[in-house]
Amino acid sequence: MSTFWPEAVIRLQQRVAIILRFRKYRIMDTSQTVMALRALAHDHRLAAYRALVQAGPGGMAVGELRDQLDLAPATLTAHLNQLRAAGLVTDEREGRVIRIRADYDRMNGLIGFLTENCCGGKSCAPAVKKKLR
Repeated sequence: MSTFWPEAVIRLQQRVAIILRFRKYRIMDTSQTVMALRALAHDHRLAAYRALVQAGPGGMAVGELRDQLDLAPATLTAHLNQLRAAGLVTDEREGRVIRIRADYDRMNGLIGFLTENCCGGKSCAPAVKKKLR
């Protein structure tokens, strides 16, 4: 018998514990941050997440997102599973449609973690929107 299943169960339990802790206290820790950044570290996943953030709290139907990104259904499903596992998106079935939404609390927690103690606690210059090159 393979030891994969017990390891997989342990990893799943750890991820669930992290997500539950975040939802209870609205704070992120290093492991949650790494998991979220790992999920976003792919062109298609980042594009999907940005589209969902732009869509607002109402989210988008998966088919609409697939059309916008021009991805194969199985490919989009795999990418959305990564974003779900990181807690960055949630989904809800509405009849025959699955609506997917960005988790704004999680997004704000990630941004807060990344900018915590910015500038050593001193007042920072106003944020300027720059395009990364």
